[in-house]
Amino acid sequence: MSRRRRTSPTCCYSSSCLGTSSPSFSPSSSPTSSSSSSSLHLQVLSLALADLVYLSTAPFIVYDSLASDWAFGELGCRLLLSLDLLTMHASIFTLTAMSLDRYRAVADPLAASSTPSSGLLRVALAWGFAVALSLPMMITLHLEDGENQEGKLCVPAWDEQSSKAYLSVLFCTSILGPGLAIGALYAALGRLYWVSQTQPAWVGGGNAYPPRAPRPKVLLLILGIVLTFWACFLPFWIWQLLPLYRPEVLRVVPVGTQVTINRILTGLTYGNSCVNPFFYTLLTGKRRRPSRKAISATAPLCNKGSSEQQ
Repeated sequence: MSRRRRTSPTCCYSSSCLGTSSPSFSPSSSPTSSSSSSSLHLQVLSLALADLVYLSTAPFIVYDSLASDWAFGELGCRLLLSLDLLTMHASIFTLTAMSLDRYRAVADPLAASSTPSSGLLRVALAWGFAVALSLPMMITLHLEDGENQEGKLCVPAWDEQSSKAYLSVLFCTSILGPGLAIGALYAALGRLYWVSQTQPAWVGGGNAYPPRAPRPKVLLLILGIVLTFWACFLPFWIWQLLPLYRPEVLRVVPVGTQVTINRILTGLTYGNSCVNPFFYTLLTGKRRRPSRKAISATAPLCNKGSSEQQ
């Protein structure tokens, strides 16, 4: 009496079945991709924390601007007016780390494994450097009487040359230096994208795993956050450095106009923290799962592997 036996359906996704010598892997399901996603979410959380802390100072700054008198004591003077430097540097350092991670993930996706612990270390370093750079301002800020009985003012205790040197360093560490680094990384990413579109997949140039095509959505969203940061903070920094390097320019501008410009540019920096959550939502949004139609299209590949034996 004969008996039919059906072998279990099998699907072959290996390089030997596909007839290619290059390794086959799925970036979305690989451990490297999962670790990279965890690191990305951790860095986005760091950016969101910096925005939240920065926005928390807005009511105090608005009150001080309207009242023309500092009413939050010596401790408030040291903390509130140095938090903007702290959060600004924490944001741009985190953005630089995110851009570096994206470059490494594209240039060498298998070697550039990013564990949650390494992502946490980068975030901790970003905040540590930010604290170190804002510490001189925090230490030197103090209250002093304003001119013409204008009330208390919160100002740093250093001369014009020291202020010029310190603000110049802050401009380089928050705008110029990270700007050049991120620009170089995105230029390299653009080159890798061009290579991935023009070079055959099997040409690795001596590398066993050639660069993969960048994901435009992630790269463009990170670039959008960076450009928004510069658009909001660069005018503010130019206005801060202008009286130190070109004081003659402000002599022809009425004092009332200067106060208005300063308020507008300060509000622009707070606008950056208000816009960023929209980028974060898009950046960390869940990926769509494969549709049933796409899954059913692969079913015949599995069914063809089955056979009947007598």
